[in-house]
Amino acid sequence: MEELTPRQIVKELDKYIIGQDKAKKSVAIALRNRWRRQHVNDEIRDEIMPNNIILIGPTGVGKTEIARRLARLANAPFIKVEASKFTEVGYVGRDVESIIRDLVDLSVSMVRAEKTESVQKKAEELAEERLLDVLLPPIKKSKINKSSSEEDELYQKMERTREKLKKQLNSGQLDERTVELNISSDSFPMMQVISPIGIEEMGMNIQDLLGPMMPKKTKKRKMTIPEARRYLVQEESQKLIDMDEVIKEAIERVENSGIVFLDEIDKIAGSDSQHGPDVSRSGVQRDLLPVVEGTNVITKYGMVKTDHVLFIASGAFHISKPSDLIPELQGRFPIRVELNSLTTEDFVRILTEPENALLKQYIALMETENVKLTFTDDAIREIARTADIVNDKAENIGARRLHTIMTTILEDILFELPGSDMYEIKIDEKYVQLRLNDIVQDEDLSRYIL
Repeated sequence: MEELTPRQIVKELDKYIIGQDKAKKSVAIALRNRWRRQHVNDEIRDEIMPNNIILIGPTGVGKTEIARRLARLANAPFIKVEASKFTEVGYVGRDVESIIRDLVDLSVSMVRAEKTESVQKKAEELAEERLLDVLLPPIKKSKINKSSSEEDELYQKMERTREKLKKQLNSGQLDERTVELNISSDSFPMMQVISPIGIEEMGMNIQDLLGPMMPKKTKKRKMTIPEARRYLVQEESQKLIDMDEVIKEAIERVENSGIVFLDEIDKIAGSDSQHGPDVSRSGVQRDLLPVVEGTNVITKYGMVKTDHVLFIASGAFHISKPSDLIPELQGRFPIRVELNSLTTEDFVRILTEPENALLKQYIALMETENVKLTFTDDAIREIARTADIVNDKAENIGARRLHTIMTTILEDILFELPGSDMYEIKIDEKYVQLRLNDIVQDEDLSRYIL
């Protein structure tokens, strides 16, 4: 993150998202500002609030992808939630503070994974020693009643045997053998915590709460050498990791670089919803406001401040508009960016340019069957043109239309491939038209198939 300038961030986003330059520029500045804030004087750092963003545009134009790729670039805790899934406090449904709890859970998992990777080598060494102890239990001194020379000779013999076993273990010669290990059994299930902030699965375990008073139970289990090695590496990794340090770092990441992507925010704007007699859209907005504004949220890892969490909201705003949000919430999203609908030219670029382009995906899938798949330029343009036409005639679902069209074009080929004598397939404009023309011309049919 330190090395990426806004221009470099946009360049990275360009690898996966076509067009939408204005949106990319806004999120790139927002991301760079997170880094800038970390390097200002302590006195003013807490006063610098994130500039939350609303992305406005139809579905399938890249709103979610922009936020997801941004989080990966920042190596920041990121969560995507749908605003329409939440209800007012006091009603059955998710309360908005669960967003932050989920974000903290993700952050803890992220930091734990990083720490695990850093101690992997040490954990593997310790796991190997434990596995050798199971295969060749060490001799206890209390059981030895021999002279000093006999004792030394016995230990040397044990060491030679251990070295021999170690070589066999690492060469895979012992992979078929089974060993018996004592593994911990979680005999206490997750409990639901009913709190003043709503019913939330806090993931709290009775074992965690009562600690030493309820020691962990273990059970014996037989497993193969490779399974035992994996289990022991995981166990040793957990021993080497300081979970207090993990939690501290995870909370710090959430508070300073966490990103929440609030999708479908337009669904809670405008007139009150008909989901229930008293559950209103404005009520959900009022509950959301403190979290966006900055509050303390109770999590199972401790208190978390949301003052500097970056919120990126998005919505199509077909029926409602951003000004239909309550004024206080509007003020917390000062940056509004309108994303453009996709054109035929955009579809051509989406099919071919991104690193995860749809054509590249299908070519890779065909390679698994030893088949070389190619598309002519005319075929690609015809696919893009058809996507544009169907989006115009039916529901505009943006780039997602390309998935349905590609499936229709290649359905028969994908079905016949295994066991066929095809080694090279070339898709041209004529073949695309043959597969799609009838469907495109029949508007009713296109609604269901495309």
